[in-house]
Order: sequence, then structure tokens, then C-alpha cells
Amino acid sequence: MAIEIERKFLVDKEKWQQLEKPTPMHLRQGYIFSDESKTIRLRIADDQAFITIKGSTTGMSRSEFEYAIPVADAAQMLDDLAVSELEKYRYNITYSGKLWEVDVFLGDNQGLVVAEIELDSEDEEFELPLWVTTEVTGDKRYYNSKLSIHPFKNWD
Repeated sequence: MAIEIERKFLVDKEKWQQLEKPTPMHLRQGYIFSDESKTIRLRIADDQAFITIKGSTTGMSRSEFEYAIPVADAAQMLDDLAVSELEKYRYNITYSGKLWEVDVFLGDNQGLVVAEIELDSEDEEFELPLWVTTEVTGDKRYYNSKLSIHPFKNWD
């Protein structure tokens, strides 16, 4: 079984703006189904597409299965089957030997910037970049599936 171990952090926008960054990927993703026990997601990332099935989160871990699919099929499924959707730019940045995925959200989630790091174990140690601030791992508001139905612009 594939296991995803992930931690999420907010990003200091001022420090992030000053950082030299690679070219981002544009992500369009939508959800066919999402509840506390599982999520079925479609994603188009530039010229690639994936369907991903995730189990419930325990701590920072959950089962994850991801499969490449044709982009045209993903676009059709997003248009016809997705019950919610969001868009963002993703920057892949290597810091201190670890890959950080930084998502700059668009649309109704504009203004939100979240950094994620995938780990080999829940107790793995790693160094935080200077542009990372508050940890939000486990805060369901920051799950992409939740942001697609309760966007950042509507938060109090």
C-alpha cells in the first residue's frame, strides 16, 4: 500500500516574494468524492493528468494511490463529474535536501500560500526554510478538498 506522510505550513508572503523561484506548474484539480474516510481527486498539472484516491488521515499519514490518465479524459471528468474544484500554481523547491511543494492558490483561495513536505516517516527530522511559518498539518481547513468547497475568501 502507498502511504503519504505529509506536513503543511503557511508561508511568509514577504519572504516568499523575495525568494528566487523556479517556473511553477499550473494545477487544476477537482473532487469527484470527498468525505472523512476517502477522497477521489482529478488533477491536470500542465500537460499531465492524474486520478488520485486517498484514504483517511491518521496523524500525518494516509493511503494514497495515484495513476496517470490522458489529459483530455481528466478535463472531461473535471467538467462533467467534479463536485468541487480549485486552481493553484505549484513551485517545487529543494531546501536542505528535501522537496518542498509550495502552492499559491488562485480564484476564491487567492492570498493563501501553503508549503508541504513529504516525509519517509512521521518522526523524520528536517530543516524549515526561512519562508515557512505556522504549521497547519491536521487543520482540515487547509485540505485542498475542503478549500474547494470552503474557500479562503470566505474565512473569518
